[in-house]
Amino acid sequence: MRRLGGDTVTNTPLVCTRCQHPAHPLDWQCTRCQGPLALGQWPAFDPRAVRQEENTLWRYEDLLPVRRNVSLGEGFTPLVRCSISPYGTFWAKLEFLAPTASYKDRGTAILVNHLVAHGVQEVVEDSSGNAGASLAAYAGAAGLRATIFVPAHASAAKKRQIAIFGARLVEVPGPRAAATKACLQAANRGQAVYASHAWNPLFLVGQMTVAWELWEQLGGRAPDAVVCPLGQGGLLLGLWHGFQALKAAGLVRQPPRLYGVQAAACDPIVRAWEAGLAEPVVVTEGRTVAEGVRIAAPVRGREILAVLRASKGGAVRAADEDTLAAQKALAQRGLFVEPTSALALAGLTAVRQHVGHQAEIVVPLTGSGLKALSGEE
Repeated sequence: MRRLGGDTVTNTPLVCTRCQHPAHPLDWQCTRCQGPLALGQWPAFDPRAVRQEENTLWRYEDLLPVRRNVSLGEGFTPLVRCSISPYGTFWAKLEFLAPTASYKDRGTAILVNHLVAHGVQEVVEDSSGNAGASLAAYAGAAGLRATIFVPAHASAAKKRQIAIFGARLVEVPGPRAAATKACLQAANRGQAVYASHAWNPLFLVGQMTVAWELWEQLGGRAPDAVVCPLGQGGLLLGLWHGFQALKAAGLVRQPPRLYGVQAAACDPIVRAWEAGLAEPVVVTEGRTVAEGVRIAAPVRGREILAVLRASKGGAVRAADEDTLAAQKALAQRGLFVEPTSALALAGLTAVRQHVGHQAEIVVPLTGSGLKALSGEE
């Protein structure tokens, strides 16, 4: 863990994405219309401000709306060239090598530093596992009290991870949405701040840095497409804002086409995409091996669909058997990821029908396979 001094409170204006009503820095949704929040101005990119000696996401600290007081070394993950039949050749961004073994650490690092700067001492969060483990770790590093609500059916390894970081773990029976309901009830009763990876736009700022790293690692260019597992859409939305900043700086002519892959058992975005709708379709939360995307009603569903269209990308679904086959194929090449992460590769064949077989594609591998192991394995 690194603790650094310096200016800790920065101006991070928040506004509602629906009614443009200004929000308090610690609000998690609009107090007027209950819509999700956004930054009033997303970070701009200037290559001259990159700290070349820094090999974490904090190489971009001078571009970010928060200052670093707590860090576990998140960001600047490897980009590896892969050729795996039948998926073809692609770049794998190894986000599962993050401090808590998932891509969530980028967003959590930015969010927790923001909360610490505003004097927060206690946080609550609901999660299928990875976001909860990430918040538990960073809250512990920052000296915050944390309570994490998870579905009772969540991965045993992820639940152990949350507990070992020192957070209070609350297992909630029923669907994923039940954990959210219980979390919000707790937040409304006490003084804890709802540190939501789904609602808080500071989380998206952390995911913007994936786009900036890709631009650096690819020699100052953008790939043709990026394919992500899609639940709440934080990674996809962060990539969009990050590449838009690169475009505004004149550093890329055309940002990549963004594609989201959902599990066939829980696919509200894919159904809306196929029907040409602006809002996600209401679905029943089905069981899937890709537990991290078991989200029946994405908070930023309207934003996700707008980004998919604006980037000329799309949304596809994958069956669990295809996800498990992709997980096995990656493992046999030395890349052991959880099923939610392998979901992106499972959708790659369908994406190639849109972008062509010669397209340069990046697949972020978002979570470690160790998180999906049972206690007996």
